[in-house]
This record gives sequence, C-alpha cells and structure tokens, in this order.
Amino acid sequence: MRYKIIGDSCMDMPEELKRDPHFQTIPLTLQVDDRQFVDDASFDQAAFIKAVAASPNCPKSACPSPGAFLEAYQKADADMIFVVTLSQHLSGTYNSAVMAKTMFEQQKSSKKIAVIGSDSASSGETLVGLEIQRLAEQGLEFEEIEKGARSFLKEMKTYFVLESLEALRKNGRLTGLQAFFASALNIKPVMGSDSGTIIKLSQARGIKKALDKMIEIFVNEVKDSHEKVLGIAHCNCPERAEYVKKMLERKLDFRKVYIMDTAGVATLYASDGGIVVCC
Repeated sequence: MRYKIIGDSCMDMPEELKRDPHFQTIPLTLQVDDRQFVDDASFDQAAFIKAVAASPNCPKSACPSPGAFLEAYQKADADMIFVVTLSQHLSGTYNSAVMAKTMFEQQKSSKKIAVIGSDSASSGETLVGLEIQRLAEQGLEFEEIEKGARSFLKEMKTYFVLESLEALRKNGRLTGLQAFFASALNIKPVMGSDSGTIIKLSQARGIKKALDKMIEIFVNEVKDSHEKVLGIAHCNCPERAEYVKKMLERKLDFRKVYIMDTAGVATLYASDGGIVVCC
C-alpha cells in the first residue's frame, strides 16, 4: 500500500529526507514584531535569528489551520497517511491535524489516517517519521504501522541544551517547571522530555560542560543503541552537533546517525546555538 508521512514544520529533516516524496511538512508561521516568516522552503534562518536578536519582544509561532492539513490529506497520493506533530503540550498543531482528520473522514474516503503526537519536537519528530517509513517499507498493514510507531515514541528519548530558555519561557512552554534564571553565572540546564512535557535533568556551568553532562545522561539512559537511529538537530552550530556525534559514537554504536539544521519552529525555541538530541 502507498504511504505518506506528513509532519508539521518542526520535523527537522536532513537533505535526503527533504527529497523523499514519502515525506511532506505543513508550515507553521513565525512572528517577530510586525514581520512574518513562513516555515517552509523559503525560511531564512540567518534573517530570522538576526530579526529576533534585534527585537525587544519574544518571537511567537502560529500552528497550521485544520484546512492546511485537510488539503494535504486530500492531495496525498497514498492509501495510508501518517501525521507526526509537535508534542500537544507545546503546540496546537496536533489538534489541527485531528480536526482535519475528522473533517476528511466525513468525506467517506478510503484513505486511512493516523495522527501521532510525537511527545517531542525537531529531530524527535523526524525519528518517529523514519520509524513509520521503516515499518511501511516492510509491507505492514496500516494498523500494525500505527501501533509500532506509538510504541516507538514511548521508548524514544529527547534531550536538549540551549543557550537560552527565554523563548520557551516567554511563550509559556515551561509550565510546571521552576523558573530558571542563572544566565549571570553562565549556568546551562540540560533538559529532556517526559511524555511531551519539558523537564530539567541537570545543569552545568558553560555550554561545553552542559553538552558533556547531556552526553553522560544519554549514555546512561539509552539502551540497545545499536538498534536505534540517532538524530541530532542544531540551530546554527554544526560544530557542536559534530562534537556531540563524535562523543556519543565513542561510547555507543548506532544503526544510523543523522545531523540536521533546525528549520523555523525549532530555531525559534532552540535559539541560536541550541542542540536537540533524540534516540
């Protein structure tokens, strides 16, 4: 059966996946003061980072409408459609995709649709999409693929280290997490995901030590890495991504490793210099 994997634009993908016709992303819209950035192929990361740095206000994001997803469902040349979204704790994108699914099913189409909240973002969404593709390429039925993808994301680990948490904090994405203000001491927290909610795992002084702490936590927590794909997303800091890859590969084996630059949504929240690691 033919399949399509639709992500929101926080699904950061390496170039080879961007060229894969099985994958498609629906863009969110980013706002910096009175300037809008559409998070599609036209997104200019350097211009966005510059605009954010020059603004006294926090940038914001707007999720796609149900209509955008509905149009994608209607146009998809596939019998099976799998939608992978940002954690529903971080964005309304999941709800838009579900509403579109309900609207589409009222049209009595034979296409089957599964909407899967990734409980993650960025490279985490990408890994869920890759797992769906792996299962689909085995010729499994729709229900088996959906079950396998949901089982996969329950085991997936997400870690990140950012230069600043301000974009997350000001946009209300750190709800339930004790405010963290230690920039004057150059303290960098090591963050993770707990069922889609952001949690603090540790901290260190300086970005290098924070990355090393994240690597240490990763090595201790991730099991059977040789069977897994490692996804590393970076916001305008490829050298940090390569460092994390090098250090992790010294300690663990992986089935495959992807490094990807962040698109618009992850750039907004990860900020210049952020690293997101998923496995």
